[in-house]
Amino acid sequence: MVLYKELMPFVVLADDSLKAALAKIEKNKHKIVYVVDEKNHLLGCLADGDYRRWSIKQEMVDLRTPVNQVFNDRCFSMPLESRTAEIQLQLKKRRSSIPLVDNAGHLVAIAEDSVRFLTIAQRRISAEDQAFVIAEIGNNHQGDLALAKYLIDAAVNAGVDCVKFQMRSMDELYNSNGIHTEDLGSQYTLDLLSKYQLSDDELFEAFDYCLKKNVTPLCTPWDLVSLRKLEEYGIQAYKVASADFTNFQLLAAIAETGKPMICSTGMSTEDEIRETVAFLENRKAQFILLHCNSTYPTPYKDVNLTYLKRLESLCNWVVGYSGHERGWSVPIAAVALGAKVIEKHITTDRSLEGNDHKVSLLPEELTSMVREIRNVEQAMGDDAPRDLTQGEMINREVLAKSLVAKQDMEPGTVISADSVTVKAPGKGLQPNRISELIGKKTYRRIKAGDVFYEADILGGFSKKSIYQFSRPYGIPIRYHDFKNLTSEVKLDFVEFHLSYHDLNMNVSDYLEHNSDLRFAVHAPELFEHDHLLDLASDNEHYRARSIREMQRVIKHTNQLKQYFPSTELPIVVANVGGWNTKGFLSKADVARKYDVLYNSLQQLDLSGIQLAIQTMPPFPWHFGGQSHHNLFVRADEIVEFCQRSLLKVCLDVSHTMMACNFYKDDFYDFVRKVAPYVVHMHIVDAKGLDGEGIQIGHGDVDFRKLGKILQQDLPSTPFIPEIWQGHKNNGEGFWKALAYLENQFAA
Repeated sequence: MVLYKELMPFVVLADDSLKAALAKIEKNKHKIVYVVDEKNHLLGCLADGDYRRWSIKQEMVDLRTPVNQVFNDRCFSMPLESRTAEIQLQLKKRRSSIPLVDNAGHLVAIAEDSVRFLTIAQRRISAEDQAFVIAEIGNNHQGDLALAKYLIDAAVNAGVDCVKFQMRSMDELYNSNGIHTEDLGSQYTLDLLSKYQLSDDELFEAFDYCLKKNVTPLCTPWDLVSLRKLEEYGIQAYKVASADFTNFQLLAAIAETGKPMICSTGMSTEDEIRETVAFLENRKAQFILLHCNSTYPTPYKDVNLTYLKRLESLCNWVVGYSGHERGWSVPIAAVALGAKVIEKHITTDRSLEGNDHKVSLLPEELTSMVREIRNVEQAMGDDAPRDLTQGEMINREVLAKSLVAKQDMEPGTVISADSVTVKAPGKGLQPNRISELIGKKTYRRIKAGDVFYEADILGGFSKKSIYQFSRPYGIPIRYHDFKNLTSEVKLDFVEFHLSYHDLNMNVSDYLEHNSDLRFAVHAPELFEHDHLLDLASDNEHYRARSIREMQRVIKHTNQLKQYFPSTELPIVVANVGGWNTKGFLSKADVARKYDVLYNSLQQLDLSGIQLAIQTMPPFPWHFGGQSHHNLFVRADEIVEFCQRSLLKVCLDVSHTMMACNFYKDDFYDFVRKVAPYVVHMHIVDAKGLDGEGIQIGHGDVDFRKLGKILQQDLPSTPFIPEIWQGHKNNGEGFWKALAYLENQFAA
C-alpha cells in the first residue's frame, strides 16, 4: 500500500469545471478525483463512470458544468488512523484508492493498493515513466553561489529532471571538541565542510534559481535543524543520504512531512535495508530506494548492478541507482536493468578539492549521459509480440524477396509450383507464403515477372467506379502509373508525388489533356546528391539550394496546368524542413527555425500555386534514416505561423496522430485548432510514434469521430488516402481505404 499526502493531482473544488476535473483525471492516471470544499472537507468523488452516467442523460454535454452537479456524494472513506491492514483489506475489495480523513472530515491522504507512482513537482516516477535523473551538486559549488548557479545551468542544459544540494547544521551534527580531536578521515571531511558550505540564504537562492530555470530543486537534510529549515522553505521532496539510511529519528521526521523520499542504501547491509523498509512502510511513507556503493570512486567490481533486481524484491517496487564510479556507462546500464532514478554528481573540474569531484561528471559528460539514458529507454521497448517497424518495412521492400510469376497466366489459371519463382525486391508476397499461393486460381491477367500479392491468395479485391464523398477526393499517383490507376474510376483529382527525376522528364509521354480531372503536387523531399529539402536550414548555402529546388517544383507545377485546365490554383504539398538527426531542438531554437523558414518563403515566387505546408511527425523517415522533426508538429505553433505568414497547411492525419501520441496532445483538438488553416488533407492511419501510413482502420485514429469533425470544420476540403505502398497491385491499398472511409464518413 502507498499513501499519497501530496493531494493536488487528485483533488478538485466543488465549483471547479467538469473540464478541469477531467483534465486532472487524465493527468493523474487514477481515473478518479476527490471533491473538496475550500477548507478541504471531503465532499465526494468523480470517476470516469460518474461522468459517463451523467453525460448519457444530457442532450448536450457542457464541460463548463460545475463538478458539484456531477460528482458522487456517497464516496467511501476511512479515518486516517485506520490500521494499514484494515485499509489494505478495503483496497482488495476492488477499490482503486481510498480517501483518508481526519476527525473533522478533512481529506488528509489517499491510499492505494500498490505503488503505481510517486510524484515530485508534477514529475511521475513509476515503472512506466522515464528515469528521473538527478544532478548532484552537493558541495561541489565550493561554497560559491555563482558556481552553484553555473552548475545549475549546466544541469538544465544536460536535460536532467532535478538538481540536488545538501544542507547541514554543523553545530547540530558535530561535537564541540574541535577538529583536532577527530580521526584523519573526519578531520578531512570537517575541513571541507567548514570551507565549502553555502549559507542558508545562499542555498535558498540556489533553490529559487532552479525554479526559475524550470528544474526541480532537491536537498539532503543531514539533521533535524536542516529539515526544519527546508520545510519552512517548501522543498517538495527529500533525498536521504546513505549515511542516514539507518537514522530512524531523521527518517521518521521526513516521513511525517508526507513528502516523497529518495533513499540511498550505500553502507547498509541487507538486514538493515529490510529493517528500514519496514520502518518506512509502517509510517506510510512515499519512498524509493537507490542501490549505491559509498566508495569514492567505486571500483567497477564493487558496483554489483545485478543487486538492483534483489533490491526491487525487498521494497516491492521500482528502484534507482546512485553512482560514485567514474564515467557514465554504469548509470546507463542501470537504466537498462530497470532503474527509475539515476543520481550522478556534476562538477566543473575533477581536480578541485573534495572526494565528490573525483567521481563527478563534467557538464558535457552529464549531457551525454542523459542523452544516452533517453536513447536506451527508447530502445528498451516492451515485451509485446514482435512486429515490423516502419524502417524494417521500408528496407523489406528493397532488400527482401517476393513470389513472382515465371510465365503468363490468364484469369482462372491454377497456380502451380512450376509457375512461381522467387526474385527481389520484396514488393509482394514473402517466399514463405508459397504454399498458400499454390493451387489458387488467378483472378487477374498475370505476365511473366509480375509480383504476386495477398489478393492473389484471397481471390481479388473490389474497386468501385465511383466513391461517394461530400468533398473532392483523389489518390496519390506517379506519372508512370497515371493511366492505369485512373482508368475505370471517377476521381475528382490526382496528387502527383514527384521525385527529383520527374522534374526533368517529358511528362507528355504519360499525360494527355484532361478537361475534368484536377491535380495537386507533392514536392520531392530528396534532390540530387542527397540534398534533403530544408527551407529552415541554418546553413545559408544549403538553404539557398533548397529555395532553388522548391522554385523548380513550383515552375514544374505551373507547367502541368496545360494538361489539367480546370485546375487554376494547384496545391503544392511540401515538407519544408526543420528536421534534425541528433535530437529535438529547444523552444528557442524552434522559434528561430520558424523565423528562418519565414524568410525563406518570402524569397519564393508562389504565383500560380497554393502552397500547403505538411503537418509533420516527431520521427520522420528520410532517405538515410529516421530523424527528429521540430516544425509543424504542435497545433499552437502551426496556428501562429499560419497567422503570421498567411500560408496554409496540408493536414496529414498519420503524421499528426503520431505527433499527438508523442507529445500527449489530443489529436481531435489538434484538428479543430488547425482547421481554419487547412486547404488539403492526407487521410491515413498511424500507430504509436512512427507507424506511418498504415492502412486506414488498422491504427490509432477513430475515423468516425474524425469524420464528424471534418464534416463540421472542413466540409469541402479535398483529400487523398496516402496509404504507404497503396499503389501496389493496381492501387489495391487506395481502393480499400476509400471504401472504408466512405462508410465511416457517411455515418
